[in-house]
Amino acid sequence: MGLIKYVYRRIALKTASALPVFQWLPGYRREWLRPDCVAGLTLAAYAIPVSLAYASLAGLPSQAGLYCYLIGGIVYALFGTSRQIAVGPTSAISILIGSSIGAMALSGSQQQANLAMFTALLAGGIGIIAWMLQLGSVMSFVSETILSGFKVGVGLVIASTQVPKLLGMSSNGNEFFDAIAGLARHWGEIHLPSLAVGVVSLVLILLGERFLSGRPVALVVLVLSVVVMFLFPLAELGVQTVGNIAPGFLQLGMPSVTLSDASGLVGLALACFLLSYVESISVARTFGLKNRYQIDPNQELLALGVANLAAGLASGYPLAGGMSQSAVNDKAGARTPLSLIFASCAIAVVLLYFTGFISNLPQPVLAAVILVAIKDLIHFKELRHLQQVSKVEFYTAMAAVVGVLLFGILKGILLAALFSIILLIKQTAHPRITALGRFADSDRFGETSRYPNVKRIPGVLALRVEAAFLYFNVQNIKDEILRLIKLQIPPVQLVVIDLSTSPYVDLAGARMLNELYDQLAESGVNLKLAEMHGGVRDLLRAEGLIQRLGGFERRMGIAELIDR
Repeated sequence: MGLIKYVYRRIALKTASALPVFQWLPGYRREWLRPDCVAGLTLAAYAIPVSLAYASLAGLPSQAGLYCYLIGGIVYALFGTSRQIAVGPTSAISILIGSSIGAMALSGSQQQANLAMFTALLAGGIGIIAWMLQLGSVMSFVSETILSGFKVGVGLVIASTQVPKLLGMSSNGNEFFDAIAGLARHWGEIHLPSLAVGVVSLVLILLGERFLSGRPVALVVLVLSVVVMFLFPLAELGVQTVGNIAPGFLQLGMPSVTLSDASGLVGLALACFLLSYVESISVARTFGLKNRYQIDPNQELLALGVANLAAGLASGYPLAGGMSQSAVNDKAGARTPLSLIFASCAIAVVLLYFTGFISNLPQPVLAAVILVAIKDLIHFKELRHLQQVSKVEFYTAMAAVVGVLLFGILKGILLAALFSIILLIKQTAHPRITALGRFADSDRFGETSRYPNVKRIPGVLALRVEAAFLYFNVQNIKDEILRLIKLQIPPVQLVVIDLSTSPYVDLAGARMLNELYDQLAESGVNLKLAEMHGGVRDLLRAEGLIQRLGGFERRMGIAELIDR
């Protein structure tokens, strides 16, 4: 019996770990039910028009966006660790799917839907594999700076594709400059009734966001626009509508794709999942910090992986936890993931009974909904802030913006990631090396360029290398140290290198320090190393340098070495 209880306990712990619902549901309070229900209904009111709009961005049937919200919310509620995040289609992933799969299949066709479904399945598989390998902490290092620039670029691309719909003009593709050129060429073809419907909807939604914050303004505008289409002959005047939406509940099934198509979707699926995870974990941490609870990065990999798998089986496409829908959920009072279940139930009712009503939704209204939704993506203020605080981060973000605009969504983010790596390598290859001086009546040292009251000790050059010593930067470090020695007046007799900001020294670095010791010794200059980390001391001892430096074992400071 004892063994059975032990096994049962282990299984229960493993299940609770894989399914966090078993952690928060037993402690659920009755007073949370009403705010969760209100938040779920409010989220559904926001999600319905937005998901229809995002599905059009992806070139998929309108109900595909609803399926993503319906199934994604239920699955994430079981597997996720965030209490406020709302999972569904996002503008960035939608345009990524539309631009990438649009070149492989006819827009709106069943083949395109199958390719989108299979991409979601692949993205889900990638997430589950990443969870099994416990890569949550590793993937968290994907640069948010790239994401900032990427969002700006995607926002501009989306705007360029939606403005023609707002004006009642034909679309000119998903590429930014093609869309802008097409808009300029066909400017005289503006359809005034569509323009009127779109602009009025845009103004109403913006006014609603300003004066009725937290209310389902977009849904109200959607309903009003359908009523107006019934009352006035706008369709006869040429105002385009969403068209037929398949009624009824979603059906689970595997998409039909060829082997060549499947292999061509791997890169897209990886990009979708990386984008999904980086955005989702950022949003989850934001609301976790606000509401004082912890997010498990590895569990989020599993939650997003399973949610994408479910979306792929339910005629959806890759999804993520977006900031806008999560903010709606949080602002409406969501206490637990149960709000996502309520939202899914509301969307299910719409799919069962109101698809005929939604089919009369004007396209310019959807364009207005998208344009309002993406305004949170285009943060030029963030780019200006990056320019002020870090040139490297700013250039990385701008690479993402320019890459997305010039080469498209997928190639743009890959280019930005490559550019970020190149800048990081360049920065590491030429690390900052600063001269140090001593504070008066103290054993503390500070940068001479930062603290004018520090004093250099005659005949002594104290330096700090602010990087690890690696095979591709050690020669640059050595050259810079020798250059600084030549500039000193009077001549240097002792060089002390502070290694407190050098957590790692590889074999090439250790041998360079040995060479530097010999070269300085030939000129009558002594070399000492201060504040060495344990691992660095071990390697330098193995290379014989510690013995040559005096054989000291403990971590000695600059002042102690100078006075020794």
